[in-house]
Amino acid sequence: MEVAGKEEKKLFIGIVVSDKMDGTVVVKTERTFRHPRFHKIVRKVKKYKVHDGDSLARLGDTVSFYEGRPCSKTKYMYLEKVIKSNAVDATAVK
Repeated sequence: MEVAGKEEKKLFIGIVVSDKMDGTVVVKTERTFRHPRFHKIVRKVKKYKVHDGDSLARLGDTVSFYEGRPCSKTKYMYLEKVIKSNAVDATAVK
């Protein structure tokens, strides 16, 4: 018989690429792995919509986030903390 306990939440780390939505930031994560057949190092990039209710994260910040229950149709990740504040001025990005 298994003991019902809390699972360890898996943390992701990424960079905020958009903070234009209200209560949501888009975070880009990157992972590298060796291709099983060609043995070449491959980089995979994925973007997640992360719930940020307090609007703590800004464009360019490095953040950690975790998976939780769905918040909306495409949003199921939640912001844990801002690791490194690297905020970029939005007017200077153009």
